Amino acid sequence: MSSALYALGRWAYRARGLVLAGWLIALAVLFTGAALFGVGTDNTYRIPGTESQEALDALARTFPQVSGSSAQLVAVAPDGGDVTDSDFEAAVEAAVDELAGIPQVSSATSPYSSTATPNISDDDSAVLVPIQLSVGTTSVLPSTADALQDEGAALEAALPAGSQVAVGGQLFSQSAAGIGVTELIGIVIAFAVLFVTFASFAAAGLPLITALLGAGASLAIVFIGTGFLTITSTTPLLALMLGLAVGIDYALFIISRHQDQLKQGHDPAESAARAVATAGSAVVFAAITVIIALLGLAVAGIPFLTTMGVAAALAVAIAVLVSLTLIPALLGFTGWRVVARRYRPAVAPAGGDDDDRDVGDDPDDDEELAPEPVRHSRLFFGWVRAATRWPVVTIVVIVAALGLAAVPAVHLSLALPDAGSLEEGDPGRVAFDLIDEHFGPGYNGPLIVTGSIIQSTDPVGLMDDLGAEIAGVPGVASVALSTPNEGGDTGIVQVIPEGGPDSESTKDLVGELRSMHDHFEEEYGVDLSVTSYTAAGIDISARLAEALLPFGLLVVGLSLVLLAMVFRSIVVPVTAALGYALSVAAAFGLTTLVFVDGFLADALNVADVGTVISFMPIIVMGVLFGLAMDYEVFLVSRMREDFVHNGDPHLAVERGFLSSSRVVTAAAIIMFAVFAAFIPEGDASIQPIAFGLAVGVAIDAFIVRMTLIPAVLSVFGRWSWWIPASLDRLLPRFDIEGEGLAREFELAEWPEPGDRLAIAAEDVQVAGAELGDGFAVRVGAGEVLEVSGDSALTRRALLLALGGRLPVTGGRLKIAGFVLPARAAAVRARSAFVPADRVADPGAAVADALASGASVVMLDGADGVIDPAIRSSIRRLLTDAASSAHRHDAHALTVVIAHGGTAAASEFVPPGTIVHTVHLDAARLESSPMRVS
Repeated sequence: MSSALYALGRWAYRARGLVLAGWLIALAVLFTGAALFGVGTDNTYRIPGTESQEALDALARTFPQVSGSSAQLVAVAPDGGDVTDSDFEAAVEAAVDELAGIPQVSSATSPYSSTATPNISDDDSAVLVPIQLSVGTTSVLPSTADALQDEGAALEAALPAGSQVAVGGQLFSQSAAGIGVTELIGIVIAFAVLFVTFASFAAAGLPLITALLGAGASLAIVFIGTGFLTITSTTPLLALMLGLAVGIDYALFIISRHQDQLKQGHDPAESAARAVATAGSAVVFAAITVIIALLGLAVAGIPFLTTMGVAAALAVAIAVLVSLTLIPALLGFTGWRVVARRYRPAVAPAGGDDDDRDVGDDPDDDEELAPEPVRHSRLFFGWVRAATRWPVVTIVVIVAALGLAAVPAVHLSLALPDAGSLEEGDPGRVAFDLIDEHFGPGYNGPLIVTGSIIQSTDPVGLMDDLGAEIAGVPGVASVALSTPNEGGDTGIVQVIPEGGPDSESTKDLVGELRSMHDHFEEEYGVDLSVTSYTAAGIDISARLAEALLPFGLLVVGLSLVLLAMVFRSIVVPVTAALGYALSVAAAFGLTTLVFVDGFLADALNVADVGTVISFMPIIVMGVLFGLAMDYEVFLVSRMREDFVHNGDPHLAVERGFLSSSRVVTAAAIIMFAVFAAFIPEGDASIQPIAFGLAVGVAIDAFIVRMTLIPAVLSVFGRWSWWIPASLDRLLPRFDIEGEGLAREFELAEWPEPGDRLAIAAEDVQVAGAELGDGFAVRVGAGEVLEVSGDSALTRRALLLALGGRLPVTGGRLKIAGFVLPARAAAVRARSAFVPADRVADPGAAVADALASGASVVMLDGADGVIDPAIRSSIRRLLTDAASSAHRHDAHALTVVIAHGGTAAASEFVPPGTIVHTVHLDAARLESSPMRVS
């Protein structure tokens, strides 16, 4: 992958004008599409398969009068007044008539319609007017909502002085989420951190430009999607928050690597390509983990949450694409200006002019461009020393502290947002508070018990009996309505709970009513279901709570596999996963402390405490997983690299920390700032998510990754980098920091510039093969390598390794100019392996290999081809192939022939061919070339 990213980065740098124009055009097209197709967000929370959703769908068919949205008008008499006074009553009755005449309103029920109505408070201080609409919330016209509020204002003016009127209810229970000024503070802080990190205005501005462009593109796609999908108002905010945060961080990693390389004397074009190949590989890995985790939200089986995860994953994917293409393009425009003047050549191209001069390869340039001396901040040096001086103490203190922070999460309460979470002064919040004060909290979250009564001969009497029994259920404050529909086939009972919509008592009441299902069916012959917006919220919270464990196991299991692939270790992935669990638990605990217990709620401008939005935990788990893996890879990969080169595990922890801590610190501060900026002015849906992500990032980066993990690796020492050989062979390899590309650069001029060698090997070792001190050979294009030896397994392993099909574990090896194991895929595409002793027709197998266009053909088990006719056939095929390649100026065919010592390469290749012979049983595995006569 690093090689492909290198090519992409180099192309983007050279074609910078085209890349920039392409992104700007794409952004303009997306914004146009959003304007044409976007219809706004829809906070309709559907959960197919739950009792509440199925009942709501049934009511839409059989009892449409109550299936639409609803509203409530509450009128409160002045102090000492009475709502039963004739003047007050007359004004309310007139308002009821006006409300009933508003378009899309199907009914407005007068509180004075009966002598024993639950819509007049017990102390006669307030009345409640239920308003039923004929359409769902998302179909209510703005003019209808405005007319309802206007009628409320008109009624307040008509009532005695001191009266108070508010219109709220389901229709006004949520406000449209938007972007405020405080969100810009995060951008300002990010710029300040970037400037301190890069010491360059040009370099500091690039991540902001690309992050804003990527976030804008993802938002436009989300709003285009509103024309075709149900997308909640939280979705674009989450996409924006994530897009900005990861967009800035990903650009930071790439530009930081680019700056370091420029300071070492690299040419800007070459440096940009290498930065995309190396840091870009880590960015791709981090993004993949975030995307997989976000797409994993689908395990909850809730459509709106799946859509939210897909939108957020899309924002991350766009951030990666922008970072890998637009960043190198913009670096082409800035040229040397991203570093201080002392690092620039004496005569540098203006701006980003791209000549082919490789500054790093010119000795004169190297004199003018002194590499930056290695400097380590005293802060970070003291940090890692403090963490690893008494590592066991560090581990115990951190685990205990994070465990203590996680304790409040035990009583984390989940619910969907309602009017009680709106800002004070909002009409919906005013109505919610007045109803709570004068009628009780249950009136803000009524339940509906419904079912088919088509078998009943007395539907009215049946519903009266049902209503009377339900009214006596513990937790029921009153039954506001118990009636059949006009056709007499469906009945509803409107139940007012004693608790509020998000209270535990209401959840218990829903559970109690559902547990009475069999009793109602036996007693009354009806199949009853419990539904309503409140019941749906309870069902969603329950579904999400059930999904947390499988989702957690998914992401933790994924982290174990991915990190084992990257670091070839057992200790690193296990401790990384446990550290992630600590970070998540602590984030949940602190979020509970603020949003449930109310600690610092006023300081953070939290409108309502007591519950957290239902999907906060699973969103935070998914996003924090990807970010945690990002920091883990960036820090620990440097430690592993140092250990591989120097072999000192304790020194590797220190050096790896010092080489990466500055960038990780900057990235974490930026993430924290962007997330935290959404807290003070965010809505009830986004506030706990932003808070959980902000504290989660801070805990995971600074406490877990930069303190706990170094201490753990110090305790385990060399065992930190151990993995069972069997598992090492089983796991695929992932070049996370572009090590393969670095190896290609290192061997670019090896063996000698301009040599057309098909095979170049020096001290090569192969997994599963006993090769003594190493295998060494140099075979030119069009020549033959003959390998003999007693061990068929060793011969086969060597040939498979030469074809990129087994890992090379030591030495230097190039096949057809490609370095192994870095370019194994390219070598496999250009080579063919024929097990001559294991196929029915070796000649046909060789013919197939030649037809594939392979430039290197490996014939294993040549001594198994006993028939002279078949040997002659293979020789003719190889002769014709070599002749054809020469005539068409193609790459000459190189053949590798392996046998146990009872065959000769001369029997398979044409006369005049140069054959290099290696005996694997010899003391030195070097070739001796000779020409076939």
